[in-house]
Amino acid sequence: MPTTSLVHRPRRLRRTPSIRRLVRETRLAPEDLVLPLFIVPGEGVRRPVSSMPGVAQLSIDEALPVAREALDLGLGGIILFGIPKIKDSMGSDALDAQGIVQRAIRALKQALPDLWMIADTCLCEYTDHAHCGVIRDQEVDNDATLELLGQAAVSYADAGVDMVAPSGMMDGMVAAIRHALDGAGHTRVPILSYAVKYASAYYGPFRDAAENTPAFGDRRAYQMDPANRREALREAAYDVEQGADWLMVKPGLAYMDILRELRDRFELPLAVYNVSGEYAMIKAAAAHGWIDEPRVVLETLTGFKRAGADMILTYHALDAARWMKQP
Repeated sequence: MPTTSLVHRPRRLRRTPSIRRLVRETRLAPEDLVLPLFIVPGEGVRRPVSSMPGVAQLSIDEALPVAREALDLGLGGIILFGIPKIKDSMGSDALDAQGIVQRAIRALKQALPDLWMIADTCLCEYTDHAHCGVIRDQEVDNDATLELLGQAAVSYADAGVDMVAPSGMMDGMVAAIRHALDGAGHTRVPILSYAVKYASAYYGPFRDAAENTPAFGDRRAYQMDPANRREALREAAYDVEQGADWLMVKPGLAYMDILRELRDRFELPLAVYNVSGEYAMIKAAAAHGWIDEPRVVLETLTGFKRAGADMILTYHALDAARWMKQP
């Protein structure tokens, strides 16, 4: 075909940065991003996580300037994970009004009242066995765990958190937490459910950061099999029925098909967790000069948005927000 007869020339709309910006279909902004923070006891503590360059466990006073930067950069918010001084079989610190996360919520909310704050609501960081609930006969007792999750959620809400995020994949966890919150007068506190959380090898570095490697076995009896797609739709539907306000898919990169299916099926806001292993791989490749880190990060986050995510939990959040603001 002679070139003079070409009618459709898509390259016309790719020639310059200006035209590319005008026709861009998916837009990534700082407010789409949520920064995870790992909170530990003490003062002046900034303990780097070796498997996650740029990430550190922080005492509350050290977390404050990081949270302030998140607010100043226009991030959507932060999500808190607590590592208590003392762990026990029931994860008692997660329920304690003076627990590490409860104290962090109060301090950060007092200093930064406009910062949206989410509390991860699971017991694995607080138990001495590092499983996500009460152990009976070497297994997690689902229903006994539900009561504790409800108590933890109420404790976080009492401290002033904006949203709770159950992540343990316990059957009925959303209903139990909604019942507990409403019973305590916290009807306005929404639930971000880790509705579709796979038993993934991508979580490895997180276990260094949260100090929650299981003392025995693994979490495959309650987290999802990575091979399953239809099950993800059922899990999400159950949480919608139970009153979830927001759904999450975790991990991200290997599960974009699941993210898109949930976006097409459900009308609730949708989140994705760009997990520790995904972060560490980019950091490692960038450290060797094998990739252009800013471009790869922004491309990855844009991919999550394109697949249907309204919110992205990512350790890249601060850097990504800075890069987005560059001309």
